[in-house]
Amino acid sequence: MNSSIRKQLTIIFIALVGLMFLANYLINTFFLEDFYSMRKREVLIEAYRQLNEHVTDDGRMEEDQIQEFEDLCNANSISFMVTDEEFHKLIWTDTAYMESDYARLMLGRLNGYGIGLDPVDPGSVLVQNDDYTIQKKYDSAVAIDYLEMWGTLKQGFYFLMRINMESIRDSVRIANEFIKYICLFGVVLSGILVWFISERVTRPLGELTELSKRMADLDFNAKYTSGGSNEVGQLGEHFNRMSENLEKAYSQLKTANNELQRDIEKKQRIDDMRKEFLSNVSHELKTPIALIQGYAEGLQECVNDDAESREFYCEVIMDEAAKMNSLVQKLLTLNQLEFGNDQVVMERFDLTELIRNKIQSVTILAQQKEASVTYRGSGELNAWGDEFKVEEILTNYLSNALNHAAGERRIEVSAEEREGKVRVTVFNTGELIPEKEQALIWDKFYKVDKARTREYGGSGVGLSIVKAIMESFHEEYGVYNCEDGVAFWFELQSGDVSEADRNELQTPAGAGGQGA
Repeated sequence: MNSSIRKQLTIIFIALVGLMFLANYLINTFFLEDFYSMRKREVLIEAYRQLNEHVTDDGRMEEDQIQEFEDLCNANSISFMVTDEEFHKLIWTDTAYMESDYARLMLGRLNGYGIGLDPVDPGSVLVQNDDYTIQKKYDSAVAIDYLEMWGTLKQGFYFLMRINMESIRDSVRIANEFIKYICLFGVVLSGILVWFISERVTRPLGELTELSKRMADLDFNAKYTSGGSNEVGQLGEHFNRMSENLEKAYSQLKTANNELQRDIEKKQRIDDMRKEFLSNVSHELKTPIALIQGYAEGLQECVNDDAESREFYCEVIMDEAAKMNSLVQKLLTLNQLEFGNDQVVMERFDLTELIRNKIQSVTILAQQKEASVTYRGSGELNAWGDEFKVEEILTNYLSNALNHAAGERRIEVSAEEREGKVRVTVFNTGELIPEKEQALIWDKFYKVDKARTREYGGSGVGLSIVKAIMESFHEEYGVYNCEDGVAFWFELQSGDVSEADRNELQTPAGAGGQGA
């Protein structure tokens, strides 16, 4: 981050510390000397109070009092001198000191003040009253600035006290120099400390920033892991809870969206199926209705007067009406199967006997089409299913085989049991079904060879009924090409399997196999 909180905190903290030290340095430079002078004035006034109270009329002080006064003077570097009205020395700093040239200079200065020979510069006076004057004084004799206090005591004695101002300036200068180094060291040290300390604060914030970025990209696996019981830690926990809740909400939204998409697709499929159904039904009924209408009009207008022609016209009308009735019945059956309105009764029945009876029932039709129908089975086979619907499957398979048989016109029905299933296969010689169309023949009204289908009166609904029945059984079915023909097959649960085992072997709903 170009402008991270860590950098901002470090810069701000260093700036504050630097300003604080700079302010301290400037205050010391411009105000420390005045403050020092003010405090020294207070010390001089305190020294004057002690002198004024403890000096006796003969110009002396008690031993303990003079010791206390000298301690105050020594602690504050005060040079003092007390004289009588004739300027004879009474009390002074110490003997060796008072014998020096400086002491004589002080005595001369006090004499000058006392008799008015040394005028006072009003600009240098700090405090002045009837008893004493405090002023700043440059002593040209020693080239030093002093803070002086002079005047009279209550006994009429003169006094003079001095503090060397150069020592004050030296103290200020040294203090400022020391503070300057402290400032530099403090700024560097504070910058280093705040850099590392801020890292502890900004690391969780950086993690929260990355977490929010990943959440914005819908990555809900991101979690706050730095912990902590402060506000940042609590914020991290709230982020984790928000991430979990958002993930749940997003999952629910995705689920709802998928369901909505499926509903839309389902509705579209239903609408397409409805349109296709209407189109196919209209197409299938158009020809027979036209034939019936045409031949009926012919009968009405007596186009042919002979009985044989009238009988032919009536047979055509009856045949086309029968086809229409068959188509409607198949459509009703298919509708009931697809919408689950037709109840499936699962029972154990003799599949071999059902196959033999069904083959027997189509024998006459097979003879008419010059086809042979044979059965190859492995003895008695029992199966689970709805016997009437299984018969419907066999009827459609055999009808389809008879209508499409070619070449040798051989039709073979076989049944065999394997792995708890009974597979029934209906094979017929003839043209093969293209691979790409094997999955389409189970759709309503789909016809591979439309001309041939029309020739034998097929509607394209029979295999759709097979599909609907097998899906209601939750069993598999299909079609595959052989070398010389086509084989349609379906499977049922073996009748030798117990009810409990049959339920375990039950396959999920849906078409399967080679042709599904």
